[in-house]
Amino acid sequence: MKFIKHAVKVCDCMLLHAGRRPITMTGRQLSDGIKKTFRYAKRNGWRNAYYAASERLKQLKKPYEYEPPSDELLAAQRTHIWANAPKVSVLVPAYETNEAFLKELIDSVRAQTYSNWELIVADASEGDGVKNIVYPYTREDARINYHRLGENKGISGNTNAGLPFVNGAYTALLDHDDLLTPDAIYEMVCAAVKDPEAALLYSDEDKCDERAEHFHAPHEKPDFDLDYFLTNNYICHLAMLKTDVLKSLRLRPEYDGAQDYDLFLRTAAAGKKIVHVPKVLYHWRSHGKSTADNPESKRYAYEAGRRALDDFYRSMGWAAHAEEDMHVGFYRTVYETNIFDVRSEVGITGGRLVHRDKVTGGAMAADGTLLYGGLPVRYSGYMNRAVLAQSVPALDLRCMSVREELKELYAEYTARLELGEEAAIDLSLSFCAEVRRRGYLLIYNPWDLCYTER
Repeated sequence: MKFIKHAVKVCDCMLLHAGRRPITMTGRQLSDGIKKTFRYAKRNGWRNAYYAASERLKQLKKPYEYEPPSDELLAAQRTHIWANAPKVSVLVPAYETNEAFLKELIDSVRAQTYSNWELIVADASEGDGVKNIVYPYTREDARINYHRLGENKGISGNTNAGLPFVNGAYTALLDHDDLLTPDAIYEMVCAAVKDPEAALLYSDEDKCDERAEHFHAPHEKPDFDLDYFLTNNYICHLAMLKTDVLKSLRLRPEYDGAQDYDLFLRTAAAGKKIVHVPKVLYHWRSHGKSTADNPESKRYAYEAGRRALDDFYRSMGWAAHAEEDMHVGFYRTVYETNIFDVRSEVGITGGRLVHRDKVTGGAMAADGTLLYGGLPVRYSGYMNRAVLAQSVPALDLRCMSVREELKELYAEYTARLELGEEAAIDLSLSFCAEVRRRGYLLIYNPWDLCYTER
């Protein structure tokens, strides 16, 4: 019962701070936040809900303001002379779209500093609302194209129906109620031209309110990491694919709700190169019908994501299946035997060292920096990364498992662990560097906890 009171107190604190910067949430968003706390408690218990809500409040106190590119930078982008300027098709499947949202979306595309684009609106609406909005734009700008679909086949079917009208070398997928930053296509094309092998490119993103006046929840993504991607679709928005790859793979209606996740997983399974563009180029609009604001509103999407993962495992020949994690929309890979039997490329798995309920060891950068050091063990970290599997440069010798081929080498290093804390870090880094040199991956497994006395 005391955890119920504590969780409610945290939610009350969220309300108390609502009108003060840097928390910029609407009353409805705060109300949804409280509902999420209770739903989380139903799934995971009040103790975990209390810690999740406490951590969320701390994150909300961190200031964020989207800083648009300067006028000078945008002007320079508009006058940039390209040796190779591939056409980018922006494909938008629409269905009974809110008039104001659709106009703002189109205006955000027209405001792009990169000019060699086309906008394709594939309309599956029953009425003429979308048509009446888009048609005037088509008369003003020949790059904007409207196509009426014969029927509503869902998000995947409608997107596939728009593919025959795509003429660009790359296709950017844009939801019908979201927004691009003015430099979005320019930055994506820069990355594509720099790395012609990239078949899928993705950017950072944030969320905005219904009026697109306030921005929050920035998602600064890591470079592509398959193991981390198996825990959640962090690619999300903005995604741009080579058109031939997209037309070859297409979206699969049986995975509607997680159709993008399924598409990106199949892109990875095909061995295609995936590149991160580390800039916020996409504003994901939060409103009552969007998963941006209320993930629980589309529970079917997360079940579709789990099935897409299971299909990925089958395609890779892995004896594994996906299970939902504590956090909605996140997953764990469960191997039928153990990861070393299933995946020959994995050399080490390692967990977290914990002392007095704080993380004191575990996943590290190549220089020995502890990635989640000092975090309370019940906290999840930024974007839940502290409790999600991922490949890392180094792990701690004192909390790891190694494959059979590395056990002799492992024994050589662990024999010297009695030399002290600093030696343990140095030995861990040296051992992990040698394992990487031999071509193996190192996988962080946060649910493997090793409690220490110091």
